[in-house]
Amino acid sequence: MPSPFPGMNPYLEQESVWQDFHSTYIPTLRELLNASVAPNYFVKVEEYVFIHELPADQRRPIGRADVAVGSRHPSVGDTGQVKVHPAPFRTFLPAMATEKEPHTFLSVRDRDSQSIVTVIELLSPSNKNPGADRNDYLRKRGEFFASGVHVVEIDLLRGGPRLPFDEVPPCDYLIAVSRAQDRPQVDIYPIQLREPLPQVPIPLRPSDRDATLDLQAALHRVYDAAGYANFIYRGKPQPPLSPPDAEWSRQFVHAVL
Repeated sequence: MPSPFPGMNPYLEQESVWQDFHSTYIPTLRELLNASVAPNYFVKVEEYVFIHELPADQRRPIGRADVAVGSRHPSVGDTGQVKVHPAPFRTFLPAMATEKEPHTFLSVRDRDSQSIVTVIELLSPSNKNPGADRNDYLRKRGEFFASGVHVVEIDLLRGGPRLPFDEVPPCDYLIAVSRAQDRPQVDIYPIQLREPLPQVPIPLRPSDRDATLDLQAALHRVYDAAGYANFIYRGKPQPPLSPPDAEWSRQFVHAVL
């Protein structure tokens, strides 16, 4: 059963749901896009990892074994009896001082050279909210810009500040298509909650026309496969909907419950 909402389903933006949706939506976009870019290109799910230094008050021990294991190593002497040699010194493992934050994204690659032509990002709260993760993402974004690849950013979250653009029209969701040859200009696709998600152009080599990525079709496929109708409506959209949008959304939720 597809999502009952005509566009983005705001119940997928809940903190307890979003990571699962993000992890499922990315490979579904890859599946749809591969059919559009073949045979000259292929699409990969890729990952980069941000490593953060933890404050002293947030550091924690590396771990504790569930089953105790002897720390001394036995050896067998000439008499056949086991001799135990104690370690001459014992110390402690340091507390974990770093934390890893993985981010998955899509890359469209040239089939022959396997070089990256286009990067597609599905933003998460950590990319948008002020802090180390946002700063790291913006640095990585800058590296993509400097490398001369096209960058497509899909923001299906109403919460958090937008990524830095000079000017953006009011909207609930946003797609940004940054073509390498047009930068610093970027194409913005503003989307309202009550509107269907668009078919987004995915730029390729100048000699090839854009591919298209149907965000709404991908959302319906993920919604059905993940069985979201069985549990996401126990919570509430985050951030809360405005009173008019909350009233409008009830018709769709009641159709499912």
